[in-house]
Amino acid sequence: MTKTTTDNKTSQKIAVLCIGNILMLDEGIGPRIAEELMARFVFPACVEVFDKATMGMQLLSEFKAFDIILAVDAVDNTGTPPGTVVRFEPEEIARYNTFHGAHDTRFADVLDAAELLGYRPEGHCLGVQIENMTPAVPTIGLTAAVEAAVPLMLYSVLSFLTERGIEVIDKRTNEPWDGISIEQN
Repeated sequence: MTKTTTDNKTSQKIAVLCIGNILMLDEGIGPRIAEELMARFVFPACVEVFDKATMGMQLLSEFKAFDIILAVDAVDNTGTPPGTVVRFEPEEIARYNTFHGAHDTRFADVLDAAELLGYRPEGHCLGVQIENMTPAVPTIGLTAAVEAAVPLMLYSVLSFLTERGIEVIDKRTNEPWDGISIEQN
């Protein structure tokens, strides 16, 4: 993870946790967003962007360091067309009643485990409705519909941060992000 910083306008530590597997088409939206965020923007020291393969209990030690965690991931069964960006709270996705394995843990489950350990960061989610995340062979890239959603997803992440008083610097202009434009690279 590469981190560059600007002045901090908040005392809250915020993690942007980008989840996904780049070998599974649309499942790779999280890493794609992490890559774009780190390449195009400068964040204050209170914000860290993570590119993580899977959501799981191994993230508990990292959760302890943050007040707010924004999970960015592929989602399915939203009832919306592929490429639709959705914002929701972790509790809106049902928790598991039984253990399903280390690679099938929900964000709400990890937040619950963190609370059992004595800390509870505020959790939020942004997702993109997938078209295909089960290719017949490992495939790097996003489907056209999900690729088209990248600018809106970037805008959504940056808006989430600015709503919390975070000033994000656009590396192309060396000015604060204007809150409006996100151009496709």
